Amino acid sequence: MLQLLRRLLLVVLLRPLAFLVLGLSVSGRERLPLSGPAIVAANHNSHIDTLVLMCLFPSRLLARLRPLAAADHFLRDPVTSWFARSIVGIIPLQRDPRAAEAGTDVLAEARAALADGAILIVYPEGSRGTPEEMGVFKAGVARLAEACPDAPVVPVYIQGAGRALPRDSRLFVPFNVSVFVGEALRFSGQRKAFVAELRDAVEALKALAPPLRWD
Repeated sequence: MLQLLRRLLLVVLLRPLAFLVLGLSVSGRERLPLSGPAIVAANHNSHIDTLVLMCLFPSRLLARLRPLAAADHFLRDPVTSWFARSIVGIIPLQRDPRAAEAGTDVLAEARAALADGAILIVYPEGSRGTPEEMGVFKAGVARLAEACPDAPVVPVYIQGAGRALPRDSRLFVPFNVSVFVGEALRFSGQRKAFVAELRDAVEALKALAPPLRWD
């Protein structure tokens, strides 16, 4: 029943919103993985980033799509938690440094999902940044790639979502959103080098995006 509800939400609500209201366009869509395990790694400026990316996959893959999302935000109350876990299908990620200091394996559920053939949606910056700017990429994505070296890591650049729904804003504005998908990467054996390679790949996709008009 939940999977049927997820499909209906995608087909009836999210896709029309993305393609008609946001004018969603995508370049390199054929490079998105159609089976798991796989990792889709994108820049992060808005809460709608995840919904935009989910709209690009066939509805039959919804059960395999598992976005990583901040536990402190999406598990803050029972209703939001149920929707995020059951409908969006998130894997909650503990961002509190005290969790790692206490020995909590914050990526355990994500690694288990990869082992089960999931397609993870991850944001290497860790949190939403300033629209059309990228922050520092963190090592979590490299740790996941290292744990599942057979999983391709697909770089993605999302343009415009940060204008449509910026961080800390509740006002949705229908700016056009474009997605650029790059060639899959494989873990290189060194975490730091892999993070740098991934960021370079996303930066190269950003360079392909046309200039934005902000007026």
